[in-house]
Amino acid sequence: MEPSSPSVPDERDPCHLLARRQELTEALGNSPYDLILYLERAVVYSNLAYPDLAAGDAYRALLLADEVQDESFEYHEQALEALEGYSTTPFPDVLNHGSLLKDVTDDTDGEGAAEGKEPHQLLVQAASVRCYQILSLSLLLCGCLKSALKFCERGLNAAPTNKEMGEIKGYIEQVARRKLRKQSHEVIDINDLPDRGAVRREVYPWNTYEPDRFAEESLSFLNKQLATMAPKCEVKVSTLPVLLEGESNTDDYEIIPTCNQLGLFAKEDIAAGETVLKEYSLLTANNRHKESTCDACGTELPELNSSSKAVSCPECYDTIFCDDYCFTKAQEQYHPAVCDTDVDSIAKDPDAADIDQSLYLLLLARLLAMSTHQEIHPLDVKEIKYIWGDFVPSELNDIDLSVNAEPPPDWTLPFSFEYNIEIPLHILEKMDINIYETLDRHDLWVFNTAYAKFRGTASARKNPRDGRPDVAAVHPFWCLANHDCNPNVSWEWGGRMVLWARETRPVGNQAGGIKAGEEILNHYCDVDLPVDQRREWAQGSLGGWCMCDRCREESGETKKRVVVTSKVDGGLDGVDVINNNNNTDGAV
Repeated sequence: MEPSSPSVPDERDPCHLLARRQELTEALGNSPYDLILYLERAVVYSNLAYPDLAAGDAYRALLLADEVQDESFEYHEQALEALEGYSTTPFPDVLNHGSLLKDVTDDTDGEGAAEGKEPHQLLVQAASVRCYQILSLSLLLCGCLKSALKFCERGLNAAPTNKEMGEIKGYIEQVARRKLRKQSHEVIDINDLPDRGAVRREVYPWNTYEPDRFAEESLSFLNKQLATMAPKCEVKVSTLPVLLEGESNTDDYEIIPTCNQLGLFAKEDIAAGETVLKEYSLLTANNRHKESTCDACGTELPELNSSSKAVSCPECYDTIFCDDYCFTKAQEQYHPAVCDTDVDSIAKDPDAADIDQSLYLLLLARLLAMSTHQEIHPLDVKEIKYIWGDFVPSELNDIDLSVNAEPPPDWTLPFSFEYNIEIPLHILEKMDINIYETLDRHDLWVFNTAYAKFRGTASARKNPRDGRPDVAAVHPFWCLANHDCNPNVSWEWGGRMVLWARETRPVGNQAGGIKAGEEILNHYCDVDLPVDQRREWAQGSLGGWCMCDRCREESGETKKRVVVTSKVDGGLDGVDVINNNNNTDGAV
């Protein structure tokens, strides 16, 4: 019998790709300024169907290419040294893509080096174009057309004859014309293109920071923390209906899919009107520049007079706290990491369309400051560690690459190049953090995981002067009280989040109060909205349609009305869904 030949790993096999991703991540830990490693990992992410993570790595590689080319840049020597470890004979495999090497080396002298150019100059030229290729195509797949076209045009300026860049531009324009409803002869204005997309919302296969939230150790820790905030409550496992991706017949089912999550439960009777929980959090954000709010807790500052308790930081006088307690807590948990760094000027006074993105970004900035000062991984910060981000299993997000594949899934984590990649890295640089040597803490998947936890759990307060949300916060125990559109508690936003038992329930004016053993049912949106708008909110914030009893019942009534109306006018064959983008006091 002839010996069997060794098996060759399938380059598209997920297990092989995940192993390769881990190998490259470890290599980047040892060689953090190596742009070729970043490009190689970007290709792996592309093959794993994570175009957002591919774009993040391609952007870091592009920044390192700029470092190589400009001697005045901070990491020029390190980036140049890493690149000089590679040869142009042959070029690294990741650069051997389509016509790229031919475009870069058309002026070679036949010996593998272009006239008048050092080998590293050829490498960085080819690498830059490869960055543009990956960035533009990946951002297109994420739905960020404006950023995709911007990087594509930069790539074509660097390599006008590159066939792949030209093809990518054609793809972008094709999608853009469909989005903008333009004919083939009409000019596309880049400023008209959408720049918000959606990506995978999941616990990444390599994420080792997600705790076993149902373990006795986790519940013991949470209940110890909760005891001082809600002495009549405890954290227990709760069975909740699974959020749906969209309209379905399951509203009428007696038994619907459920999942386990953590929840708050009453240990003893709580009277109507009684305070249920009072929680203080420093994971806050304010998107108004020079606004009179406490930097720590976000509460309105008292008038600055002789009787005021407000305290300003002695190192950065513009940073003001409402009292000594907040100043002391800020010093203990986050402020030294951002003191006198000008981080406070980022993403302030945003356009109306960017209000929600700015608040989530600033929450991320506060989280990064907390983790930096406390010297822990961002996902280990206790304010978000035990929060569930309404993730779905990785396999449900996978894209089938076969010829007869089903349509790709609807990804649910909102994403943009600016707010997920560019500005978070800028914030870290403002904090004087080396974004390359701290990759293990500041990788894009870490940012995405934090965003997934913020969405649907962060609460916001409207500015009374113009009604725009301007302060947001994450209160981890407040958001452990699960959402229901017929809640038994209500709440008031402030430096300390307060939950109290409702006097009456929204449905049927049922009597308030909570019996021992009953779950605390919170509300993250305006429960006076009609069911279609509540579900539209849940789709954006929680990642799926709300399936609480009230929503299922009211949806059934709506469908009955639609059927009757259809029979009368012969024309109505569905319910118009109103896209409610107006943030209320509730989840951002």
